[in-house]
Amino acid sequence: MGHWLQRNVVEPGKLPMLLALLSFVVCFLLTRTVTRLIRAGKGPFRNVTPGGLHIHHVVPGVVLTVIGGFGAVGTGTHGAAAGAFAVVFGVGAGLVLDEFALILHLDDVYWTEQGRQSVEVVVMAAALAALALGGFAPLGVDSLTADEQHDRAAAVAAITVNCLFAVVTFLKGKPRLGLIGVLVPFVALVTAVRLARPGSPWAKRAYRRRPRARARATLRAYRHDARWTGPRRAFQNWLGGTPDPSPPAPQEPRR
Repeated sequence: MGHWLQRNVVEPGKLPMLLALLSFVVCFLLTRTVTRLIRAGKGPFRNVTPGGLHIHHVVPGVVLTVIGGFGAVGTGTHGAAAGAFAVVFGVGAGLVLDEFALILHLDDVYWTEQGRQSVEVVVMAAALAALALGGFAPLGVDSLTADEQHDRAAAVAAITVNCLFAVVTFLKGKPRLGLIGVLVPFVALVTAVRLARPGSPWAKRAYRRRPRARARATLRAYRHDARWTGPRRAFQNWLGGTPDPSPPAPQEPRR
Protein backbone atom coordinates (compact mmCIF):
# COMPACT_ATOMS: atom_id res chain seq x y z
CA MET A 1 0.00 0.00 0.00
CA GLY A 2 2.80 2.39 0.88
CA HIS A 3 4.62 1.66 -2.38
CA TRP A 4 1.42 2.17 -4.39
CA LEU A 5 0.74 5.45 -2.60
CA GLN A 6 4.28 6.69 -3.21
CA ARG A 7 4.26 5.73 -6.88
CA ASN A 8 0.74 6.76 -7.88
CA VAL A 9 -0.02 9.66 -5.54
CA VAL A 10 3.10 11.24 -4.03
CA GLU A 11 5.45 11.13 -7.03
CA PRO A 12 2.91 12.49 -9.57
CA GLY A 13 2.12 15.34 -7.16
CA LYS A 14 -1.43 14.15 -6.33
CA LEU A 15 -0.99 14.10 -2.55
CA PRO A 16 -2.55 17.59 -2.10
CA MET A 17 -5.55 16.46 -4.15
CA LEU A 18 -5.93 13.36 -1.98
CA LEU A 19 -5.68 15.42 1.20
CA ALA A 20 -8.20 17.94 -0.14
CA LEU A 21 -10.64 15.15 -1.03
CA LEU A 22 -10.32 13.43 2.34
CA SER A 23 -10.67 16.68 4.30
CA PHE A 24 -13.65 17.65 2.12
CA VAL A 25 -15.48 14.37 2.83
CA VAL A 26 -14.61 14.35 6.56
CA CYS A 27 -15.65 17.99 6.97
CA PHE A 28 -19.00 17.37 5.28
CA LEU A 29 -19.71 14.30 7.44
CA LEU A 30 -18.76 16.12 10.64
CA THR A 31 -20.78 19.18 9.66
CA ARG A 32 -23.87 17.11 8.93
CA THR A 33 -23.43 15.27 12.23
CA VAL A 34 -23.23 18.53 14.17
CA THR A 35 -26.19 20.11 12.39
CA ARG A 36 -28.31 17.01 12.97
CA LEU A 37 -27.44 17.10 16.67
CA ILE A 38 -28.37 20.79 16.82
CA ARG A 39 -31.63 20.01 15.04
CA ALA A 40 -32.40 17.24 17.55
CA GLY A 41 -31.39 19.42 20.52
CA LYS A 42 -28.69 16.98 21.62
CA GLY A 43 -25.10 17.61 22.66
CA PRO A 44 -23.31 20.86 23.43
CA PHE A 45 -23.58 22.29 19.91
CA ARG A 46 -25.70 25.35 19.16
CA ASN A 47 -26.19 27.73 16.26
CA VAL A 48 -23.79 30.67 16.13
CA THR A 49 -25.93 33.79 16.53
CA PRO A 50 -23.86 36.80 17.65
CA GLY A 51 -26.15 39.77 18.14
CA GLY A 52 -29.11 37.71 16.95
CA LEU A 53 -27.56 37.17 13.49
CA HIS A 54 -27.39 33.52 12.44
CA ILE A 55 -23.94 32.89 10.97
CA HIS A 56 -24.19 30.03 8.48
CA HIS A 57 -21.14 27.81 8.14
CA VAL A 58 -20.89 28.76 4.47
CA VAL A 59 -19.32 32.05 5.69
CA PRO A 60 -16.17 30.55 7.28
CA GLY A 61 -16.23 28.04 4.42
CA VAL A 62 -15.79 30.80 1.86
CA VAL A 63 -12.90 32.29 3.84
CA LEU A 64 -11.13 28.92 4.14
CA THR A 65 -11.71 28.11 0.47
CA VAL A 66 -10.15 31.40 -0.62
CA ILE A 67 -7.16 30.97 1.70
CA GLY A 68 -6.63 27.34 0.74
CA GLY A 69 -7.14 27.93 -2.97
CA PHE A 70 -4.72 30.83 -3.29
CA GLY A 71 -2.25 29.08 -1.00
CA ALA A 72 -2.40 25.89 -3.08
CA VAL A 73 -1.85 27.80 -6.30
CA GLY A 74 1.18 29.54 -4.83
CA THR A 75 2.87 26.47 -3.31
CA GLY A 76 2.74 23.93 -6.16
CA THR A 77 2.03 20.22 -5.75
CA HIS A 78 4.79 19.07 -3.41
CA GLY A 79 5.82 19.90 0.12
CA ALA A 80 4.20 20.32 3.51
CA ALA A 81 2.79 23.75 2.67
CA ALA A 82 0.97 22.39 -0.38
CA GLY A 83 -0.59 19.65 1.75
CA ALA A 84 -1.62 22.07 4.48
CA PHE A 85 -3.30 24.46 2.06
CA ALA A 86 -5.03 21.51 0.37
CA VAL A 87 -6.54 20.50 3.72
CA VAL A 88 -7.68 24.08 4.34
CA PHE A 89 -9.25 24.18 0.88
CA GLY A 90 -10.99 20.81 1.39
CA VAL A 91 -12.47 21.91 4.72
CA GLY A 92 -13.67 25.18 3.23
CA ALA A 93 -15.20 23.45 0.20
CA GLY A 94 -16.98 21.01 2.50
CA LEU A 95 -18.54 23.85 4.49
CA VAL A 96 -19.53 25.77 1.36
CA LEU A 97 -21.07 22.89 -0.59
CA ASP A 98 -22.92 21.66 2.48
CA GLU A 99 -24.99 24.83 2.10
CA PHE A 100 -25.01 24.88 -1.69
CA ALA A 101 -28.82 24.94 -1.71
CA LEU A 102 -28.80 28.06 0.49
CA ILE A 103 -26.53 29.82 -2.02
CA LEU A 104 -28.64 28.65 -4.96
CA HIS A 105 -32.00 29.70 -3.52
CA LEU A 106 -30.73 32.61 -1.40
CA ASP A 107 -32.86 31.24 1.42
CA ASP A 108 -32.36 28.99 4.44
CA VAL A 109 -33.58 25.76 2.84
CA TYR A 110 -31.14 23.49 4.72
CA TRP A 111 -33.83 21.15 6.11
CA THR A 112 -36.28 21.39 3.22
CA GLU A 113 -36.71 19.37 0.04
CA GLN A 114 -34.59 21.94 -1.79
CA GLY A 115 -31.82 21.24 0.71
CA ARG A 116 -31.30 17.82 -0.89
CA GLN A 117 -29.45 19.63 -3.66
CA SER A 118 -26.56 20.24 -1.26
CA VAL A 119 -26.16 16.50 -0.65
CA GLU A 120 -26.33 15.79 -4.39
CA VAL A 121 -23.66 18.38 -5.15
CA VAL A 122 -21.36 17.09 -2.40
CA VAL A 123 -21.63 13.51 -3.63
CA MET A 124 -21.03 14.59 -7.23
CA ALA A 125 -18.04 16.76 -6.27
CA ALA A 126 -16.47 13.90 -4.29
CA ALA A 127 -17.03 11.48 -7.17
CA LEU A 128 -15.46 13.84 -9.72
CA ALA A 129 -12.49 14.49 -7.45
CA ALA A 130 -12.01 10.75 -6.96
CA LEU A 131 -12.10 10.18 -10.72
CA ALA A 132 -9.55 12.95 -11.28
CA LEU A 133 -7.38 11.49 -8.52
CA GLY A 134 -7.60 8.09 -10.22
CA GLY A 135 -6.10 9.52 -13.38
CA PHE A 136 -9.11 10.47 -15.48
CA ALA A 137 -8.38 13.70 -17.33
CA PRO A 138 -11.01 16.14 -18.62
CA LEU A 139 -12.44 15.36 -22.07
CA GLY A 140 -10.57 12.06 -22.35
CA VAL A 141 -7.05 13.41 -22.72
CA ASP A 142 -5.80 10.44 -20.70
CA SER A 143 -7.24 8.00 -23.27
CA LEU A 144 -5.11 9.32 -26.12
CA THR A 145 -2.28 7.14 -27.33
CA ALA A 146 1.31 8.36 -27.46
CA ASP A 147 1.06 8.88 -31.23
CA GLU A 148 -2.20 10.82 -30.86
CA GLN A 149 -0.65 13.02 -28.20
CA HIS A 150 2.20 13.89 -30.56
CA ASP A 151 -0.23 14.48 -33.43
CA ARG A 152 -1.79 17.82 -32.51
CA ALA A 153 -4.60 17.52 -35.05
CA ALA A 154 -5.67 14.10 -33.77
CA ALA A 155 -5.54 15.28 -30.17
CA VAL A 156 -7.66 18.36 -30.91
CA ALA A 157 -10.15 16.25 -32.87
CA ALA A 158 -10.49 13.69 -30.06
CA ILE A 159 -10.98 16.38 -27.42
CA THR A 160 -13.52 18.20 -29.61
CA VAL A 161 -15.57 15.04 -30.18
CA ASN A 162 -15.53 14.21 -26.47
CA CYS A 163 -16.57 17.78 -25.67
CA LEU A 164 -19.49 17.54 -28.10
CA PHE A 165 -20.68 14.31 -26.48
CA ALA A 166 -20.61 15.99 -23.07
CA VAL A 167 -22.51 19.03 -24.37
CA VAL A 168 -25.18 16.79 -25.94
CA THR A 169 -25.52 14.96 -22.63
CA PHE A 170 -26.17 18.26 -20.85
CA LEU A 171 -28.69 19.31 -23.52
CA LYS A 172 -30.51 16.01 -23.05
CA GLY A 173 -31.21 16.92 -19.42
CA LYS A 174 -28.67 14.63 -17.76
CA PRO A 175 -26.27 16.97 -15.91
CA ARG A 176 -24.86 14.32 -13.54
CA LEU A 177 -23.85 12.03 -16.39
CA GLY A 178 -22.62 15.04 -18.34
CA LEU A 179 -20.22 16.00 -15.56
CA ILE A 180 -18.95 12.43 -15.28
CA GLY A 181 -18.69 12.28 -19.06
CA VAL A 182 -16.25 15.19 -19.03
CA LEU A 183 -13.81 12.87 -17.22
CA VAL A 184 -15.00 9.54 -18.65
CA PRO A 185 -15.86 10.06 -22.35
CA PHE A 186 -17.45 6.61 -22.70
CA VAL A 187 -20.21 7.71 -20.31
CA ALA A 188 -20.92 10.82 -22.39
CA LEU A 189 -20.89 8.77 -25.61
CA VAL A 190 -23.46 6.26 -24.34
CA THR A 191 -25.67 8.97 -22.82
CA ALA A 192 -25.49 11.17 -25.93
CA VAL A 193 -27.00 8.47 -28.17
CA ARG A 194 -29.82 7.61 -25.76
CA LEU A 195 -33.18 9.35 -25.49
CA ALA A 196 -33.33 12.77 -23.88
CA ARG A 197 -35.22 13.58 -20.70
CA PRO A 198 -38.68 15.09 -21.28
CA GLY A 199 -38.59 18.84 -20.91
CA SER A 200 -34.88 19.09 -21.74
CA PRO A 201 -33.75 21.54 -24.44
CA TRP A 202 -32.94 18.61 -26.75
CA ALA A 203 -36.38 17.01 -26.29
CA LYS A 204 -38.23 20.29 -26.82
CA ARG A 205 -36.51 20.86 -30.14
CA ALA A 206 -35.76 17.39 -31.53
CA TYR A 207 -38.96 15.62 -30.43
CA ARG A 208 -41.36 18.43 -31.26
CA ARG A 209 -42.59 16.66 -34.41
CA ARG A 210 -41.73 13.12 -33.28
CA PRO A 211 -44.59 11.96 -31.04
CA ARG A 212 -43.25 8.40 -30.83
CA ALA A 213 -39.84 9.53 -29.63
CA ARG A 214 -41.51 11.93 -27.19
CA ALA A 215 -43.70 9.13 -25.82
CA ARG A 216 -40.74 6.74 -25.52
CA ALA A 217 -38.68 9.39 -23.71
CA THR A 218 -41.53 10.07 -21.27
CA LEU A 219 -42.04 6.36 -20.57
CA ARG A 220 -38.33 5.72 -20.07
CA ALA A 221 -38.01 8.71 -17.72
CA TYR A 222 -41.03 7.52 -15.73
CA ARG A 223 -39.60 4.01 -15.33
CA HIS A 224 -36.17 5.38 -14.39
CA ASP A 225 -37.60 7.74 -11.78
CA ALA A 226 -39.88 5.04 -10.37
CA ARG A 227 -36.91 2.72 -9.96
CA TRP A 228 -34.29 5.11 -8.60
CA THR A 229 -36.05 8.03 -6.89
CA GLY A 230 -36.84 6.01 -3.76
CA PRO A 231 -33.32 4.59 -3.23
CA ARG A 232 -31.75 7.97 -4.01
CA ARG A 233 -33.94 9.78 -1.50
CA ALA A 234 -33.28 7.09 1.13
CA PHE A 235 -29.53 7.51 0.61
CA GLN A 236 -29.84 11.30 0.85
CA ASN A 237 -31.86 10.97 4.07
CA TRP A 238 -29.25 8.64 5.54
CA LEU A 239 -26.36 10.87 4.57
CA GLY A 240 -27.76 14.34 5.10
CA GLY A 241 -30.84 13.93 7.27
CA THR A 242 -34.54 13.75 6.47
CA PRO A 243 -36.03 17.10 5.38
CA ASP A 244 -38.82 18.68 7.35
CA PRO A 245 -42.30 17.81 6.04
CA SER A 246 -43.65 20.43 3.68
CA PRO A 247 -46.54 22.46 5.12
CA PRO A 248 -49.91 21.66 3.55
CA ALA A 249 -50.98 23.96 0.77
CA PRO A 250 -53.57 26.52 1.89
CA GLN A 251 -57.06 25.67 0.75
CA GLU A 252 -59.31 28.20 -0.83
CA PRO A 253 -62.43 28.99 1.20
CA ARG A 254 -65.61 27.41 -0.03
CA ARG A 255 -68.11 29.65 -1.63
